[in-house]
Amino acid sequence: MTTSSSARATPAPPFPWLGLLTLATAVFLSITIEMIPTGLLPDMSRELGVGEPAIGVLVTVFAGTVVIAAVPLSALTRRVPRRTLIVITLGILALSCVLTALAPNYPTVVATRVLGGAAHAVFWSVVGAYAGHLVPKEQLARAVSISVAGGSLAFVLGVPLSTALGQAFGWRLAFAVVGGAALVGALLVLRFLPPVAHHAAAADAEPLSLRRDPTFVPVLVVCLITMVTMVGAYTFYTFVAPFITEVMGLPASAISPMLLAYGIAGAVGLLLAGTVLGRRPTVGLLIALVATGIGVAGLAAFAQSPVVGIASFLLWGTAFGALPPMLNTRLLHSASARIRDAAASFYTTAFNLGIGGGALLGSVLYGAIGLAGLPWVFVGLLVCSTAALVWTALVNRLRR
Repeated sequence: MTTSSSARATPAPPFPWLGLLTLATAVFLSITIEMIPTGLLPDMSRELGVGEPAIGVLVTVFAGTVVIAAVPLSALTRRVPRRTLIVITLGILALSCVLTALAPNYPTVVATRVLGGAAHAVFWSVVGAYAGHLVPKEQLARAVSISVAGGSLAFVLGVPLSTALGQAFGWRLAFAVVGGAALVGALLVLRFLPPVAHHAAAADAEPLSLRRDPTFVPVLVVCLITMVTMVGAYTFYTFVAPFITEVMGLPASAISPMLLAYGIAGAVGLLLAGTVLGRRPTVGLLIALVATGIGVAGLAAFAQSPVVGIASFLLWGTAFGALPPMLNTRLLHSASARIRDAAASFYTTAFNLGIGGGALLGSVLYGAIGLAGLPWVFVGLLVCSTAALVWTALVNRLRR
């Protein structure tokens, strides 16, 4: 009796704030590097002598490399300690940014983005599950919200500040500065991120059959919803800078402040995901999807109305800010512990397939339906994602 009581009285380990904040810093840098062309799209287009859709394709190239490389590179690096792998990938991302800054022409920029995309693929195959290794399952929503906060902060500070820096001193300097920041981030990870155990040894001893795991299908459903949502999002967001000036009618000087406001709104959504929506992941995800759709539809319909247009823009930012942590939390809740790293690789592939596919679709539709039509494509795909979520929730309820 005494032993049992003592076991129950054993305090839980302290919440790993410093480690999760370090992880969030790494995520911030990685997302900023991925998204930096979106704010600098007009400037890069002019200097490199290519059209704006071609610069938008740089996002596709980066994300497409992630899609192709995520699973094979994750398998090749499965024996490397997770923290070491994050340090290495941040170093390669920094190198890719410096090489982009020095690139003499568009094809060379494409090559540097491929290098960055390969590093990003490995980075996210590790980071996607890292928070799950640091905390028990009941703290997942909180831990994921903190680590994913770096992504929201990238939209709050990373993309707007790099945009402002690029507009003031040239896009090349912006890439170089972000690359230097990534090197600092690698040092912070090496110093402050706790190492974690993973399942490489077990996988070598006994190959894991993912299809036999009972959580494999729920993981695939989450990945499908993620991919469709991100295709819609980046069909529109890749061209948000010209949308702000050409459709909303705002001056070019408004691009950076608008992106900053979008990022701040996303931070609010992230906070809601970690405190309110995360308590019921399925309902919270449904609310975030519907609210995103309302915001984007309002922006599409009333883009030239300053009050309604900007309000809709901020609603979109707030609701969309909640989506990545909600999707990641649902993934980690769905996946069993033994396939969590593999599930993170699939999720990374789905997420970046959505980003790359969306940027490519937006580039194709740019000339076909115009900038004003891109948000409606996003709304249509959000309807598909929402329908898939509702259908799976109903099926799960009937099975019970």
